[in-house]
Amino acid sequence: MSAATILCIGTVGIDEVETPAARIENVLGGSASYFAVAASVVGSQAQLVSVVGDDFPDDHRHMLAARGADLAGLVTLPGKCFRWGGRYHEDMNQRETLYTDLNVLSQFDPHLPDHFREARYVFLANTDPALQIKALDQVRAPDLVVLDSMNLWINIARPVLHDAISRVDVLLMNDEEIRQYTGATNVLVGARQILGSGPQAVIVKRGEYGAVLVHREGMFTCPAFPVDHVVDPTGAGDSFAGGFVGHLAQTRDHSLANFRRAIAHGCVVASFTVEDFSTNRLVSVTPEALVDRYRALRDLTQFDDVTPAHPPVGSVHHAQGAPH
Repeated sequence: MSAATILCIGTVGIDEVETPAARIENVLGGSASYFAVAASVVGSQAQLVSVVGDDFPDDHRHMLAARGADLAGLVTLPGKCFRWGGRYHEDMNQRETLYTDLNVLSQFDPHLPDHFREARYVFLANTDPALQIKALDQVRAPDLVVLDSMNLWINIARPVLHDAISRVDVLLMNDEEIRQYTGATNVLVGARQILGSGPQAVIVKRGEYGAVLVHREGMFTCPAFPVDHVVDPTGAGDSFAGGFVGHLAQTRDHSLANFRRAIAHGCVVASFTVEDFSTNRLVSVTPEALVDRYRALRDLTQFDDVTPAHPPVGSVHHAQGAPH
């Protein structure tokens, strides 16, 4: 099967990450970077739309290209790349942002190369919803649009975010963000409320607990694949998106059953990401390793129907003709 292409608008930058295991500097970061490499793991190729500074290492550029990414939309401007630094504690769910330097990202104005405008699959990675809309306006007739967002844009750009969400097919948010966006105390109620504003599906990202799909035709929950040793959770959500959208683009099947398979692919791909810093583990994943872990996840979550061998406790069985 030939590789499917996915248009991805997001960030490409440089990260500094500290975990209980180690500290590492000048590694590839950014939502679009993780998405592109993750999508390549499931056989799809990303068309990247982003901006970097003239300090962006050639090694990172070459690696992205080697993974099939089309870099025609990756603009280089004078100045420094977007840079982010973070620290994780013993509980890897707790992350402290040390700094966020927008640098050339503050000048990001997405202009799509002409061949990008024919994209059938679009991933709007977490960024200003006004930029997401501007990029989407340049795509002629997409088959599926997926949008990721966060609490920052809910706080400072809610009307524009609402407009963006109304125009996409799938929304990615974590449970806290869905409650914040909808005002619902129950995340499933909130997700169903979002379905009424346009999307056909909402994916609730739950970190180490996996993901929940709330679809117009049903629901599905998938646990995260259990990893023995988490090294760096950075980029796991964007890697999940790469696996999810990458599978849908490869199969071109938007049924609920295939959405379920796509969610499982996303969880599996994200499980590889957290095993090393940056995209280091993703680039070494073989097709065989992907299939093995997908099947292992399937086996972990498969169980049979209830077949009780005895009457439930407390029930009374009366033989035919026995006195009551």
